[in-house]
Amino acid sequence: DKTALSNLITDISHQIKTPLTSMGVLADLLAEDPPEADRRAFVEQLRAQLGRIQWLVAALLKLARLDAGTAAFKSEPVDVRRLIERALEPLQIPLEIKNQRLEVHGDDGASFTGDLNWSAEALTNVVKNCVEHTPEGGRIEISYSANALYAEIIVSDDGEGIASRDLSNLFNRFYRGENTGENSVGIGLALAKAIFTAQGGDITVHSQRGMGTSFEIRVFRGVV
Repeated sequence: DKTALSNLITDISHQIKTPLTSMGVLADLLAEDPPEADRRAFVEQLRAQLGRIQWLVAALLKLARLDAGTAAFKSEPVDVRRLIERALEPLQIPLEIKNQRLEVHGDDGASFTGDLNWSAEALTNVVKNCVEHTPEGGRIEISYSANALYAEIIVSDDGEGIASRDLSNLFNRFYRGENTGENSVGIGLALAKAIFTAQGGDITVHSQRGMGTSFEIRVFRGVV
């Protein structure tokens, strides 16, 4: 446990140190009174790095609450279609920028017992991963259904796929596979899995290089 804690603190320190270092450099450049065009560019970069730190700290605090068992999950009916719509709200601009086709279909009566807000955050992280690893003009599909045992959401893309050696570590915190984006900190999918697991569910991934990726989420009904 002590070794695991030490490794976790080292990882967190590294993830926070990188944007802080960049912000220090940008602050020094701004102090030199650069031309207006450069100043605006530096300010935008500062904002981006600050946003990265804010997101990382918020995600880490949520993971800490999940680990400690202090995260408060509501136990109420969650309409899966509404959940998907909520999860997609912060992703509309990235989808438009990359001109990606999004298809959503399923059983409009599908539901489970859980927490809408926590589940939406988890699902957003899953779809965001697909958006980031699918090329411009690519396709992302979300299908959903429910049976007597569980509600299921499948998020698929036709992107680059995931290397087989990365699949078993994909939900580990701070894990960065060979196709990981430059600004990724490797925590979004770990948080998603922790949220669904806390609600009696699970998330698995299937992928093949060059053939796309599919995330399968199941939340068993009436567990939370």
